[in-house]
Order: sequence, then structure tokens, then C-alpha cells
Amino acid sequence: MTTYKVVGQPATRTDGPEKVTGSAKYAADVQLPGVLWGKALRSPFPHARIRSIDTSKAEKLPGVHAVLTGKDVKGVMQGRTLRDLPPLAQNKVRFVGEKVAVVAADDEDIAEQALALIEVDYEELTPLTDPLEAMKDGAPLLHPDLLTYDGVLRPPEKPSNVFFSNTLGSGDVEKGFAEADQIFEDTYTTTRVHQAYLEPRACTVWVDGDGRVQVWATNKTPYNLKQALVAALELPEDQVVINHNYIGGDFGAKGPVMDECLCYFLSLKTGKPVKMVMEYIEEFMAGNPRHGSIIRVKTGVKNDGTITAHQEHLIFNSGAYAALMPWGFLAGVGGIAGNLRIPNAQFNVSHVYTNLIPCGYMRGPGEAQGTFAIESHVDDVARKMGMDPLEFRLKNTVRDEDLTPMGETFSNIRAVETLEAAVEASGYRDPKPVNVGRGIAMCARPGSPGETHCAVTLKPDGSVLLETSLFEQGSGTYTMLAQVAAEELGISAGRVHVQVWNTDMVPFDSGVAGSRTTRMAVPAAYDAAQNARTELIKQAAEVMGWPHDKVTYDGEVVVNQNTEEKLTWPELVARTPGAAVSGRAYSKQEGRPEVTSFCAQIAEIEVDPETGHVKLLRLTTAHDVGTVMSPVGHQGQINGGVVQGIGYGLMEDLIIEDGHVTTLSFSDYKVPSIGDIPPMQTVLLESNDGTGPYNVKAIGEAPTLGVAPAIANALADATGVRVNDLPLSAERVYRALREKK
Repeated sequence: MTTYKVVGQPATRTDGPEKVTGSAKYAADVQLPGVLWGKALRSPFPHARIRSIDTSKAEKLPGVHAVLTGKDVKGVMQGRTLRDLPPLAQNKVRFVGEKVAVVAADDEDIAEQALALIEVDYEELTPLTDPLEAMKDGAPLLHPDLLTYDGVLRPPEKPSNVFFSNTLGSGDVEKGFAEADQIFEDTYTTTRVHQAYLEPRACTVWVDGDGRVQVWATNKTPYNLKQALVAALELPEDQVVINHNYIGGDFGAKGPVMDECLCYFLSLKTGKPVKMVMEYIEEFMAGNPRHGSIIRVKTGVKNDGTITAHQEHLIFNSGAYAALMPWGFLAGVGGIAGNLRIPNAQFNVSHVYTNLIPCGYMRGPGEAQGTFAIESHVDDVARKMGMDPLEFRLKNTVRDEDLTPMGETFSNIRAVETLEAAVEASGYRDPKPVNVGRGIAMCARPGSPGETHCAVTLKPDGSVLLETSLFEQGSGTYTMLAQVAAEELGISAGRVHVQVWNTDMVPFDSGVAGSRTTRMAVPAAYDAAQNARTELIKQAAEVMGWPHDKVTYDGEVVVNQNTEEKLTWPELVARTPGAAVSGRAYSKQEGRPEVTSFCAQIAEIEVDPETGHVKLLRLTTAHDVGTVMSPVGHQGQINGGVVQGIGYGLMEDLIIEDGHVTTLSFSDYKVPSIGDIPPMQTVLLESNDGTGPYNVKAIGEAPTLGVAPAIANALADATGVRVNDLPLSAERVYRALREKK
């Protein structure tokens, strides 16, 4: 492994002082002169026709500046790709929490009072909440105008609530099943899960004196937000500016348009900036949680344990709209089972409209659901065949030159080494007490494509300004970029200051998402620093009259090799025109990288046979990594991902009854607390294999994916009971144990 002076070493967070002192500005902290508060009135019904809306009383309330309903935004449709969501309901509501009216008032209290004065006459309609019922021929169409929407990627052949379907995989599954000695089938379900970030969504929009739309929002993909607003509002691109503010957590959720369109219309009508901040009850009721799913699995196996074929039908309950997904579907499905050698694989995907909360992205979108199904199924197949699950996995784990189930190839495959490292560290083979079980799960996760920009400027006071187009969401990206610049300039990271551009500064940036940020951002920062060094040498030749080919850069010193004359770069920069030297770079990483990363996780649990309570005793997570850029941040990604996986596996459930979300606060919606987190052991298999100038690998999503199936497999090991439905709550496990008896 290559050792660096700054990269890979502990570093102080660049945003740390601002955040701990309270000076960091988030979207809700933006204070513009004359700003008004916006509040939305939401539907109490999952499916209803709007007969009439009377806003007259609200409009007369002192302090109210504007009231809008669907007729005021008629024809406007918003969405990241599939534009199927009106900012305010158009004659019909499709889920509990859909916005039907919005007000702008002097303060939040007056806005709330105004909402109470709006009278809406609804005609209730029968809701469609079961995706299997919604898929049937003859089911009522929730979006009869689907084919007229912009962004429909795979139009159904006939009218349907299945707005997107696709088939992925490789080989010939029918041939593979014909070659099998045994075939196993089962069904798995996963529930909706909220991302549970600390900061609820917020935005401020101001149509300024020049007619430009100035936006501050909790959005980590600002250029996608800009494009979405331009498309929805039919504005010129140069008329919309997304300004930077800090983001208080994301986990995949903070990418779509939420209230920005409404704030725009309110600002346009009132001539003032308008702010909207969602309360957490609104987050749970009308955010964009992880999809619930029904996954039907079929696997063919030889008697020696070799998998010959695997088939899945993944049905995602997408809720009332698809607008909140970046591509209108869950792109992560393409990463399922990348750790397994399956010569014949087929994954059939269906996204279905229902009268429920619209779903979006969360850490490993589609992968979290699919990994739970296949990793549970692989374990179950092994047990039913009388094989040790570990030996079964080792037999079917992908190796060099093997195709993944999606037909991809990667170099320097380290899946077996990662699995064996987890087994050794966890004591997987050690004897176990009664009611204690251990379970394994694995996943693979290459980085995603993306593009970004960066600039590095050397100043005469010895400081360095690093400018970036990224709006990071709290993951420590700015610290990592500062480390890269410091490494290449031979200085400490503390001398690098980070500044974030608004969307006027560069044509496009992909934003933070999809385990791609390090892959795309590090080359940009590296090249910008190198270009700054090159410019420094050029300036030394021009300003000092030194031969260009004899000027070198060594740490902070620029040297004339002919005369051995030296200058520190701050001294040289002070003599250059403008007293600054800059380098700029653009990074565009396309397609999948040549390498992927593997994660193997082993859960050890204890089950109370009287109550069904599952206690997580220990969690071991092993990762195939390249160069770890920032060890504290890297471990933070792992720890956070594991804890989210624990929540997904054991307790988190956005419960819906008759179309109504009933877990509307953190007292009802349970996330792991410190008492739920066991001793966690991390094993890192570092290497010089990776992408970019430092050989990096993705880490953002993999730590989450295997935890839930590892716990489910440990439950089967401890009790002999297989539970196919998440979360593995005490009540669910108790019922399964009683059924076994």
C-alpha cells in the first residue's frame, strides 16, 4: 500500500467549526428581507375527487399575502425524470398528505391559521393500496393520462398501473433451470423505510429584481434541481440559480423537487421571498421513503451445490407518483447479486402506482430490497440442501474472469478474500450457546458515474482556496477534497479553505449520490492541484526569468535548478499579476469502473424463544477497499450504514393503515438507539487496486445492504425458523416460532 502524508491520515473536518458553533447556514436558516412563510394544506384521504375549494376566509386573514390552489398552477408537472406530480392537486388527490392548497403569510402561525380556514369539499374514492391488486387487468387506473406525461421511459403496451417494467440479467434461465437437480422458490417482502435524517426539508425561493429565481434548498443534486425547475416552470436555464447551503443529512432522499415550485409561485405573486419548512409529521406523511417490495425468487441448483439459474420478480410499491425518483425507477436493481457466480440470471422489475405515499431513493435503492431477498434465499437453499451456508457461498462466490449475474466483468475480484476475512474476524465457526445464531450476507458495489468541477487557488498569505460545484450532505467530502489538494501541494490540510459555487459557475454537476462522489471528485481536485502547480512553475519562469524547463516544485518551494535559487510559493504568488495562481479541472467518470468493491457481514444474535425478541450481540463487517482517503470519514460511512441496516432489519417500518401513515413521529417510528447497537468490528482489506489517482473504491452504500439478511440468516441458524418479511420484529418472530411449534 502507498503511504501518503495527508491523504489517508486523520484530518479535522473543514466544516466542523461552523457546525459545532452554530454558524453553519442550512436552508431553514436563510433570512432574506421581507421573507414570508409558506404552508401547505394536505389531503386527509388516500383517494378523492376535489369538488370545490373555498379560500376566501383564508385570503381575508390579516397577515396573509397569497393563497394558491390547483387552478393557479394548472398544467405544471414536476419530476426528476417522469413528470407526473402536480405542485398542487389537480381535481383529484392520490395519497394522504398530497398538497391541495398553499398560503404565504407574515409568519408561520398566521400561515397555520389560514390553512384552518380553507374549506375543501371531497368526494371519497376507493383507494388502491395493494400493488398486486393494482397490477391486475381491469384495476382502476390511478394515472389514466400516463402516456401524455413527459419522461415516461418504458410506456406500457396497454393502460396499466405498472408505469415502468424492465428485465435485467444474463444467460438463459430456462436452460439453467433445466440443468438443475433441485429448484427452490420463495417470496420475500420488505417495508417502507424513512431515511430519518435530522434536518427536515426546507427551501427559500426569491424571484429577485432582475427576474432571476434564487433558490436555497435541502438538495444535494443542485443542477438536477435546476433542470427540474426549468422544465416544470418553463423558464430559461440562466434564470434559475441554486445557492449553496449546508444539508443536514440525506441518505438518498434529498434530490427531488418538493416545495420549490410552490415557493416560486408564491414569490412571483407576492413579490417577496418565500420559505417553506416541512415539519417532521409531514416528512413521515409525505416524504419519499424507501420502497416497500414483494420479491418472488426461484433458484436452480445442482446436487453438489452449484447454482445453475436464478430468477426474481421484484414488485416495487411506488405509491402515488414516480416524480421523486431520479430516473423514474430504482437503478440499484442492476447491482443485485454481484458477489455471486450465476451463469443464468433474470431480474424482472415492476414499479406500480398505488394510493400511498410516493417513494424515492434511499441508500442502495432497489439493492437493499433485492439483497435481502437473494442473500436470505441463498442461505435458505443451502440449509434445505443440508449444506453449510458458508461452504455453499464459497462454492458460488464470483472470482476473476467470472461474469456477474448482470453480465458484467470486473478485474481483481476479491470476494472470497473478503468473505474469509469476515469469517475469521467474527469467530463464525466457534461453538454457540443455545438460542444464539450466526448469519452471513454479502454484496458488491462499484462506484457510479458522474461529473464535477474543481478549482485550486494559491494565495500569497500561504493559504489555498479550493472551490467546488458539489453540495455535500454531511459526509465529509469537502474535507477529503482539502486533503487531496494539500497532498499535491505539500502542505497541511488545515491551510486549505473550501468554497462552494452556485449553479451559475459551471454547466453541470452530478451531485452527491450513488457511491460516486469520491470516484468523480478526487480526480477533479487532484487535477486542479496539479494544474495549479503547473501554473506556478509557468509564473516562476515568467516573473523570475528562470528557464521553464529548469523550474521544479518541491513542497512549498519553487527552485531554479540552474542556480539553485529558491522562493517559497507564497513569495512567488505575491509577485504574480493578481497575486494568485490557480488551476481548474473537470472530471467526468462514465459507466461502471473496471473494479468493484465487496462487503461481507456476519451477524451474531440471541433469540428469546418466549417473546421473539432478537438481540444483536455482534456485527462484523469486512470491506474490500482501495486507498482510504479519510479514515475517520470512511469509518463513519461504515458505522452509519451498518446502523441503518440494523434499523431496516429489526425495527424500522413506516406503517400504513387504510392509506394513512400511522407512524408520524419518532416516538412511533423506531430507529436504532445506542442500546440497539452491538459491538461492531470492521475489517478493511486495503489494496492499490481502485480508480483515480489514489486507487479508491466505493464505500457509501455497501455497509447497509447485507445487515438485514445477515440477521435473518442468524435467526434461521438460532431457531430453525425462516422469516421472509422485514422488519424482523419481536411480534413477527414470535408468531413464526409459535407456528413452528
